[in-house]
Amino acid sequence: NIMNSITHILSPYSAPWCAWTMLGLLVCAIVSELIQPGIITQAGVSLHTRADRTYKEAPNNFLGKFFVSVFRVGISAMAVYMFLSNNRPFTIKVFGMICAIILSVILIKKLCNTLLDYTFQLSRRFASVYDHYSNIYTIAAIVLYPFLLVLIYIGHAQLTQWVIGIICLLFVITWTIRSARIFIVSPKAILYFLIYICTLELIPLGMIFYLSEQTILL
Repeated sequence: NIMNSITHILSPYSAPWCAWTMLGLLVCAIVSELIQPGIITQAGVSLHTRADRTYKEAPNNFLGKFFVSVFRVGISAMAVYMFLSNNRPFTIKVFGMICAIILSVILIKKLCNTLLDYTFQLSRRFASVYDHYSNIYTIAAIVLYPFLLVLIYIGHAQLTQWVIGIICLLFVITWTIRSARIFIVSPKAILYFLIYICTLELIPLGMIFYLSEQTILL
């Protein structure tokens, strides 16, 4: 029993830095809500609004957005790392590199979003799409958080992949449906929707998983 306990404590998923990181991310979420009330709680409201409308925005606050962005990127990186690690050593260095990958992809995606918006003049729809994306991303991070805590404690690689995979799949399906309702207002708009999904959703998501896997294998 003692040996089993020691093995569990020393398992990759039970690395001390992992627990402290999760605690820090929780603090970021709480601080963001305290600084900008509604930035997290009202994200769920957006799922019950019409797809072409967003909830009433809370007062804009840079620090609020900063802390909630740290929370979302951190949870995303932890989920990707746990999904791809497959019982490999779980280190804070690799986690930091995956955070950098996700942040870089988000920034590049934002740049491409702006370029596509300028080219096709879809400002109104892109603004609505970005709002819903931000809200659903926040909700996905909140839903993932308790599951990640349980999975970290259990330390079962296959179960981890199934749970994270299912949650992420539900997130992708929800987001695809919401964005389709915003974009597809005419037959011509289907082309815009396909361009958006391929260039700003599927490719960035694939790049995150590919680059993260290569980083883990280093």
